[in-house]
Amino acid sequence: MNTYQFHDESSLAETAENLGKKALALGLIPSFVVRYFPDSREYYIPNETQSEPLTPEEAYMRLRKIVEQSGKA
Repeated sequence: MNTYQFHDESSLAETAENLGKKALALGLIPSFVVRYFPDSREYYIPNETQSEPLTPEEAYMRLRKIVEQSGKA
């Protein structure tokens, strides 16, 4: 997988969002939702039983793991 570069929370949030779009396009996740607030974002990666809000850091780590494990990075 490519090395993702981020320098602050905003670029981390963009990287997490791009990973979510990639995982969605590859069919690795059923849906991906980003809620935008004036000072932050919340990410939702629903599964069959629950969907909890994730911080940009949590979303990045979870999505990176999903994409890497698929072998389609």
